[in-house]
Amino acid sequence: MTPSSTITDHAVRGPHGPVPVRRYSPAAASSPRLLWVHGGAFVSGGLDQRESHEVALALSALGTPVTTVDYRLASSRLSRLLRGGSGPDVRYPVPADDVRAVARHELRVGPLVVGGASAGAALAASAALALADDGTPAAGAVLAYGILHAALPAASPEARRSIRRRGLRRALHAPMTVGLMNRHYAGERMRERAAFPGGHPLDGFPAALVLDADRDVMRASGAAFADELAAAGVAVEHRVALGASHAFLHRPHDPAFAPSIALIADWLRGR
Repeated sequence: MTPSSTITDHAVRGPHGPVPVRRYSPAAASSPRLLWVHGGAFVSGGLDQRESHEVALALSALGTPVTTVDYRLASSRLSRLLRGGSGPDVRYPVPADDVRAVARHELRVGPLVVGGASAGAALAASAALALADDGTPAAGAVLAYGILHAALPAASPEARRSIRRRGLRRALHAPMTVGLMNRHYAGERMRERAAFPGGHPLDGFPAALVLDADRDVMRASGAAFADELAAAGVAVEHRVALGASHAFLHRPHDPAFAPSIALIADWLRGR
C-alpha cells in the first residue's frame, strides 16, 4: 500500500440498521471504485478478514479505490449456541440487503464496480442485479470463486480432472455441504433470484470478470454463471487461476494472489 493512500471507517444506513464499511482511497485513482464483499460461507468474516483487508490493500496500491462491507452474517439458533452468542436469527435477505444498501450509497458518489469472493460473490451479484433493476447499473462486476447457484452445477470433465479435495476440504466442499450452506443462508427462499442469481434471467447485468480457482469444486458455479452471462448478451471474461484452490485471495502468499490482483486491477481500469 502506498503511503499516500488513506483508509477510513464509516457506516452506511441500511434497512436493518447501520452497516460498517471501510474505504481505501489511493491518492491517484486509475479505475472506478470497487465495492468488495468478503466470503466465509455467509457465516464468518469481517473488515479485518484477509480476503477483505489484504485484497483491498493490494488493489488500492495499484490505484483502485475500494470499499469493503461488514454485512450481517447469517446465523441460526444452533450456530449461535455453538459460538456462545445470542440474539435473533439472521438469514437471507438481511446480508443481501446490507450489501445492496451500501452499493446504492456508493453509486451516488460515482461509478461503481461490485465484486466479491465465494459467498461474497453471490452477494455482489445480487447487488449488481438490484442496481440494474433500479435503472442505475454498476460499471462492472468482479466475481471470484463464487457460489452463484442455489445448487452446485455439475463440473465439466475438464474441471473434474483438476479439482482436488483433500482432508477437511473434501467434506466442506462436497456438493451436499455446499447445498447445506446455501440452505442455512436462505432457507426455503434459496431459489430466489436475489439470493443466488445463477439460473435466473440476467438481463441488465454489467460486464463481468469471473475468476475461478483451478482445483475448486465451486468453479462449476463460476463457469456456469459465465456461460449464462454470455447467453444473456453480457460481456464476460472468464479466467481460471491454474493450480489454485478455493479462497486463494484469503492467502496473500499464495502464488495465485498477486497475479489475480493484477488481473483485477487491469480489468477495472477498462471500466
